[in-house]
Amino acid sequence: MKSIAKLLATTALTIAATLSGAYAQTVTLRSAEVHPDGYPTVEAVKYMGEIVARETKGRIAIKVFPSGQLGDEKDTIQQTQFGVIDMNRISMAPLNNIVPETRIAGLPFLFRSVEHMHKVMDGPIGDEILKAMEPHGMVGLAFYDSGARSFYNSKRPVKTMADLKGMKLRVQQSDLFIDLVKAMGGNPTPMPYGEVYSGLQTGVVDGAENNWPSYQSSHHYEVAKYISLTEHTITPEALVMSKRSFDKLSKDDQQIIRKAAKESVVKMRELWQAKEKEAEETVRKAGVEVNTVDKTEFMKAVEPVYTKHVADPKMKDLVARIRAVQ
Repeated sequence: MKSIAKLLATTALTIAATLSGAYAQTVTLRSAEVHPDGYPTVEAVKYMGEIVARETKGRIAIKVFPSGQLGDEKDTIQQTQFGVIDMNRISMAPLNNIVPETRIAGLPFLFRSVEHMHKVMDGPIGDEILKAMEPHGMVGLAFYDSGARSFYNSKRPVKTMADLKGMKLRVQQSDLFIDLVKAMGGNPTPMPYGEVYSGLQTGVVDGAENNWPSYQSSHHYEVAKYISLTEHTITPEALVMSKRSFDKLSKDDQQIIRKAAKESVVKMRELWQAKEKEAEETVRKAGVEVNTVDKTEFMKAVEPVYTKHVADPKMKDLVARIRAVQ
């Protein structure tokens, strides 16, 4: 009887220790996002979380906080660097002043098409830019789409650069985007994404620039009923993880995270294409005036942006390599 009791006691201790170890290893990664629930980037990170949970048998979970619950992008970047936030989906522009290499992807009229952007960012050049984030406290995991960005405003159709002159335009908090709008004759006004609707409504700004899904999901089209398809940038967005959080994981779990992030890109692009179409249809049905532009003068006007932001030989080489991708 004593031996059976001893065996049972030993087994109970082993089970308790195993369960304790399992709970100790359970990790929930908090992921920041300014877009609303249901937005393609939000759903893509959730999808990544499903893959990670499956591959780690539930040891690692990802919880997405949409709609800016953890703060605006500028604030969440700092929190990601310090490990307060574990993961972050970030527009490229707020990263420009932190990771110089990210400026390249935001340069006006650099990518010839979405397909060209995919080839570049899915290849060695994209990996190089992701790697450049590590010295700044972030591990670059993948690039998501954000479509072509165009100008929209509450005043008038923008058909030529003369129509932009003096217009107060909200830009992301990035020197590159400030210089881009200045070069085109506008008056750039840096402003957090969450404040743009009220800014347009009250006249603090006359317009802004963004892609179809953001223009629609933010309801900016309700207060800025003119959109002009300048398509001045086709800028990807970055999915990053705090290096502090990443380094706490085992090598195997790090590989699971990296692989799941890359797999989520396919899902994101599928959702993105559907969302772009839906957003454009919604906006057009709402009576927004949509016009195309002759991009020639816009492309010529932004040449000084390249002169200023691609002065470094390394950056010039990066631009040349991107343009050479077929």
